[in-house]
Amino acid sequence: MRADVQNMFIGIHMLYYARERDLTVADMQNELEKYGYRIGEREVKQELERLTQENFLTAHGEEYSITGTGIEEFKGILAKLELVCSEVLKPVKAAGTTG
Repeated sequence: MRADVQNMFIGIHMLYYARERDLTVADMQNELEKYGYRIGEREVKQELERLTQENFLTAHGEEYSITGTGIEEFKGILAKLELVCSEVLKPVKAAGTTG
């Protein structure tokens, strides 16, 4: 998977988990590794900081929590994911068939 696509998915995971609870670098790294991401602590910290700079998260010492802007961003992401999944997860018709 390309790095930019992976980073997008990591950001989505982070916003999802931030809706559930405050995040720490170590906790988020463990969660991401469960999904097969190979990501170091430094990269997790950088992504959390990027989301903070975009006002999607706010830092409280070593913990990060979601902001109102982050919640709205996540809602928009969910809407797009539903659309994409409804299209790309359809069975593919064989070439030359109609229906």
